[in-house]
Amino acid sequence: MKKRLQKIVLTVVLAFAGMFIGNAQELGVRFGDVSAGNIAIDGIFSTGDFNRLHADLSFGDGVAADLLWDFLYRPLADEAFNWYMGVGPYLAIVDEDSYDDDTDFNLGAAFEIGLEYRFVNIPVALGLDYRPSLEVLDETSLHWGGFGLNVRYVFE
Repeated sequence: MKKRLQKIVLTVVLAFAGMFIGNAQELGVRFGDVSAGNIAIDGIFSTGDFNRLHADLSFGDGVAADLLWDFLYRPLADEAFNWYMGVGPYLAIVDEDSYDDDTDFNLGAAFEIGLEYRFVNIPVALGLDYRPSLEVLDETSLHWGGFGLNVRYVFE
């Protein structure tokens, strides 16, 4: 049963990745602590003037997908410098022990608060964020880590 669930989750994650790359308004990389390692494909999908979907597909110790609904609070200092916060679910298949065949299925919610700078003359956005999370399944636990650096290309 566990192998079947892993195949279903992997199929959903790959479908999400295809949709993710095809429709993003910003696409880049997130370095730092993410749901399944320390690197992720990072994308932004605008849903309005002051909100957006912030999606990550991370790799490393497994495969994970995060989908956060962010609220933008701008401008902070000038037109290009914003801060944001949001919340949303994450789903991960993580290999806890590399020497063992023990794979965990994790489901939870993540909170995000961050700062972002969009360059005026070049289509690049840089961001720093903090993303603690609450794991609900496979076990219930609170993770206080989650600092990250986002580097994204802005499609306009």
